[in-house]
Amino acid sequence: MLAPRFNTKGTFHLELKNRISAYFQEVGKSSTGNYKLFIKAILMVISFIAVYVHLVFFTPPTLLALAECLLLGALTAFIGFNVMHDGAHGSFSKYTWVNKLAGSSINFLGANVFMWSTKHNVVHHSFTNINEVDDDIDARPFLRLCDSQKRYGIHKYQHIYAIAAYSLLYLYWVFFTDYEKYFTKKVGNMPMAKMKVRDHISFWGFKALHLVLFLAIPIYFIGFWPWLIGFVIYGMFAGIVLSVVFQLAHTVEDTHFPLPDAETNRIEDEWAIHQLKTTANFATNNKIISWFLGGLNFQIEHHLFPKVSHVHYPEISKIIKQVCQEYNIPYIEYPKMRVAFASHISHLKNLGRA
Repeated sequence: MLAPRFNTKGTFHLELKNRISAYFQEVGKSSTGNYKLFIKAILMVISFIAVYVHLVFFTPPTLLALAECLLLGALTAFIGFNVMHDGAHGSFSKYTWVNKLAGSSINFLGANVFMWSTKHNVVHHSFTNINEVDDDIDARPFLRLCDSQKRYGIHKYQHIYAIAAYSLLYLYWVFFTDYEKYFTKKVGNMPMAKMKVRDHISFWGFKALHLVLFLAIPIYFIGFWPWLIGFVIYGMFAGIVLSVVFQLAHTVEDTHFPLPDAETNRIEDEWAIHQLKTTANFATNNKIISWFLGGLNFQIEHHLFPKVSHVHYPEISKIIKQVCQEYNIPYIEYPKMRVAFASHISHLKNLGRA
């Protein structure tokens, strides 16, 4: 499949890059992470290890164990948002080896950084919300996320069962879609870059390690059924947190789902404007949400400047808003997370009835 092309005649993206570059030169800061990010990353990783060890080796009472499974699921998502995400984008640190280490945290959690980087960095960031290209909006047949996707009768109820579907994301990702990408050598309809020998070794080595850490060892120490219940709760909660944060950033009532021209395979807008039309922010004034979500509630800033660490998003968002205002470009933002969630549910409901 040929990737769509964007309009290259505009000046909006260039102006944005010049303004953001000037900002970092003026304040004398690196665009990568700082000590606050490093401390947060260490806290989250230590917390994850501590909860895992307590669950597996100290056999807490049932109610506490269930609560810890939920906490472990949340920490999985938070490490993904704060550590892996910046690392895989090369924005966690100015040192390449540190970025690779941070990015590889996803390998320990059961997924694979090579697959994720192709799906997310290459495909999703380049072709956001373009049906048949952006694999992130392909949840068929269970969910219809844009109006160019085929509607089935079940979609009439998708706004009701969506959370149940989202709960399967993490488990499905770890145990199915990574392998599907590996063997088909494609992300959706888009071909992947050729894997090197070390990529193959990393894929199978970490998949095996994950099975040992999250299946074999827990089953040995606590038994099959307690492990199965705990692991499913853990995986489902991680899936809900991961899915909801993504959906609030791209599949809400105000975001667009453009399609390339059938004859020219071109998107009408330049790439940066396309990002603004297909991406939304939410709860950007809530520092607690921003801290836990790794700034992914500043999704506009992330899509426009993925190599800038999320610790800088609150400041550069002011500049981006100003440029958008000058160029009369929409800047989609929901004041609170619950408002964005309501908009997502309404979006699903409308698509289900269309």
